[in-house]
Formats: sequence, structure tokens, C-alpha cells
Amino acid sequence: MLNRVPKTVLLVAFVLLWLVLGLANRRPGYFANPQNLGYLLLIEALVASIWMYRKFYFLILILSFLLAGVNLPVGGGIWTAARWAILAIGAFVGTMIMLKSNPGNFRMFHVLALLAALTALMSATVSPYSSLSLSKVLSFFLLLLYGATGARLAVMGREGRFFSGLLIGCEVFVVCIGILYFAGIEAMGNPNSLGAVMGVVAVPILLWGTLVRQSSMSYWRRILLYSLAVYLTYASHARAGMLAAFVSSVVLCLALRRYRMLGKGLVISAVIVASVAIFQPETLSRVAESFKSDVIFKGQNPEQGVFSSRDAPWRDTMTSINQHLWFGTGFGTSDTGQDPTDRIGTFSSSSVATEEHGSSYWAIVSWVGLAGILPFALLIGALLGRIVQSILWMYRTADPAWGFVPLAIVTLAGLVHAGFEDWLFAPGYYLCVFFWSCAFILLDEFQFARSYFMNFSNPGQTFVKTTPLPATSTDGSIATSVTLEARMSATPAKVSGS
Repeated sequence: MLNRVPKTVLLVAFVLLWLVLGLANRRPGYFANPQNLGYLLLIEALVASIWMYRKFYFLILILSFLLAGVNLPVGGGIWTAARWAILAIGAFVGTMIMLKSNPGNFRMFHVLALLAALTALMSATVSPYSSLSLSKVLSFFLLLLYGATGARLAVMGREGRFFSGLLIGCEVFVVCIGILYFAGIEAMGNPNSLGAVMGVVAVPILLWGTLVRQSSMSYWRRILLYSLAVYLTYASHARAGMLAAFVSSVVLCLALRRYRMLGKGLVISAVIVASVAIFQPETLSRVAESFKSDVIFKGQNPEQGVFSSRDAPWRDTMTSINQHLWFGTGFGTSDTGQDPTDRIGTFSSSSVATEEHGSSYWAIVSWVGLAGILPFALLIGALLGRIVQSILWMYRTADPAWGFVPLAIVTLAGLVHAGFEDWLFAPGYYLCVFFWSCAFILLDEFQFARSYFMNFSNPGQTFVKTTPLPATSTDGSIATSVTLEARMSATPAKVSGS
């Protein structure tokens, strides 16, 4: 275990431990404070996670950002500041391990991510809130650095366990959010966040989980949880979340040639609607009117159009772009016209320096201007190209038991959703952290799958026949873990990611 962690990281961990023990010896009353005790426990958890970095650090990072954003007694507070320390430590340790074990394992996508971060840094110099903009640039850089190192290390060599854990974690998350929702607790803070996390993450991952080989009990459990995630997406009345869930579900079924499943879903939906129309026409009329008013038009006048709720932020963003056409307003900040000396949040954004844009793509154009948009456009374009390649390979193989399958669908759903929300380049948002981690992992997983097929498939043979799925596990565990680890062991040498 120790030989996988660089000596520099171990030295830093031991120094921190020595300082904590010294402080406890000299000032024992310091640890009588519950808040200080909480920080100490967090430090201990971080040291333990660094010790087993590949296994647990990704989970701790995602949980820290999630807890910082949820509307629960355990949320906010210490996590608002601690998430940045966890991200910084994760990026540093991941970089040290990657440089030691795989120093040449970086490709063009990583270069584009670095150029995007440098462009964001230059844009911060023109921001009226330069200190806030610089802090957001640093956060975004740390996120990209962690994605390029730590997130990839969490998967390398343990693909099966990682994706099995990802699916199980998604199941647990949907169950918890569902229980809180029906108890009347808005855990995600607002309906848009609920729709985002369900439509971008839960729906595509759970649908993928129903497609892999598994026991009958696991299959029906995931069908039930998928249905719950779809319901929560609809209950949020978030149109962007609904669109992301719909696109991801349809594309996944079509790409894997599961036409029957897609047809069954449409038929079942039609039967439910028809049954309600026959036996309870008043209920159907009320639901249809509520859907039209609350979802389609968002309580606005229907004569103003479907996007009337987006008109104001889009119009303000276009005005800002015209006023700061070339160099933008600075990464993560907007020219709100308020006094730059006003109090600005230290560990979270403030309305003093930011405003809604109604789209992540309009937001980045407003922030960095035309002079700085090219690296971000190339970064998104490269990711979109890899998603398209993944979908084409999914159609060619019709095999869901590859790691790039859920990652490609999640990132596709994220890009769709980001067209109507501002989170794609907001590193403090848990969905942003999860999205960019998945994006970097996707590159490795697709490259590995493609190299595997090139090495082990006959030119004229159908791919799905060359990689048969294993029998269902008796304990109901996801068959993907067996499949991926079997393929890893069958491969002469692990293919480096791109």
C-alpha cells in the first residue's frame, strides 16, 4: 500500500499528524470545541483516504461537495470551506502519484484543459472583482487537475469495482432523496438542482444498470429506482433536467440497439395516460393543465413563448457580451454595477459579483469574451467528439458492459442540461465536479475499449460475439465488474488512457 503513495505525500501527512499531536499536548482545551473536533475528524478522514487514495478519495471528494450544497442539517457549515481543501489535496496527491507511475499519460484533451485554465486566469485580470475571479480560476484549475489525475487513478486497474460502486452509490442516493422528498424535505435546496442531479446523473446511470447482466432481483430493483428517478425529475418541474433525462434514455437505448425496451417504455407510458383519460378524465385534465402551466411555461404568460422565463437572463447576458465583447467580465464574475469593495463570499459565490446567464455556454462567453473563448470551445468540442465516437462504438458492439457507456451518456446529458443552466464551469457545484471527473475518465475508458477490440477482435467478426458477457452472479452483484476485470486480466498490458 505504501509503495503506491509518493514519499512527499507521506512526509506531508506525518508532519500534519505531528503538528496535531503537538497542539493537543500544548492546548488540550482546543479540542473541547465541537467545531474544532469536527475539523480534527475531517483531517483524520483525509489522512486515511490519502493512505487508500485510489479506493476512497473520489467518494470523499464528491460527498464533500454534495454536503456543501444540500439543504440538510449535515450540509453547509464546515463543508463549505472543507471541500476546497479536499479538492486541493486530491489534486496534489493525484498529480504526485500520476507523475510517479504514469508520467507520459497525458494527451491533447489535457493540454486543452490547461489552456482553458490559463485563459480563465488572463480573464480574471480584467474583472472588477479580480480577487474573487482569481479564486474561481484556482478552483477550476484544481478541478481540472484532479480530473486529469485523481479521478483517473480511482478507475485505473479497478474498473469493475469503480463502476459497480458508482451504480450502488447512485441507488442509495436516489433512495435517500426519494425518502426525503416524500417526507416534504427539499434536500437539494431547490427544484432545479433536484432536476439536474436526477436528469444528468441518476436517470442515465440507473437505466444503464438495468441493461447489464444481473440477477432478476437486481434488475427489478433498478427498474423501480429508475422509475423513481424519472418521477423526481418530473416532480422538480425542471425542463432542463427532463430534457437531459429524455435525451440520455433515448440515446442509450438506441445506441445499444435496445429498441424493444424503448418501445415498451413508450407503450407503457401511453397505456397509463390512456387509462387515466378513460377512468379519471378530470385528473388527466388537471395534470395536463398543471404540466402546461408549471413546466412548459413556468407560470409565465403562454403568449410570451416557451422560453419567456429565460428571456431576461439571456437578454442581460447578450448586453454584457456586447459591452465586454473581447475580454469579457472575468471568469466566474459579472459586471453587476455594484461596488467591488462590497463584501464577497470567501468560500462561496455572492450575488454581488455574479448573475444568472441561463446557459453555461453563454456564461463562459460573457466571462472570457471572444478573445478567450477558443480554448473552451475546443475543450467542449473534443469532449463532444469523444461522446459521439463512444455512441457509435456502442451501436457497433451493442454491449453495455464497458465503462465508457455510462460515462458517455452522463456527459452527453450534462452538455444538454448545461445549455439551460450555469453550472458547467462553476467548480463549487457538485454536478460540475462529477461531470468533469466523468469527462476525464471517459477518455481512458474509451481508449481502453477501442484498443481491446483492435487487439482481440477479428476484422470481419461482430464485436459482441468476441466479448460474451458472463453468467449472472449468484449474489446479485453487477456483472459489469466481472466482465471488465476479466477483460483486464485477458489483456497482455493495460492500455494507457488518452
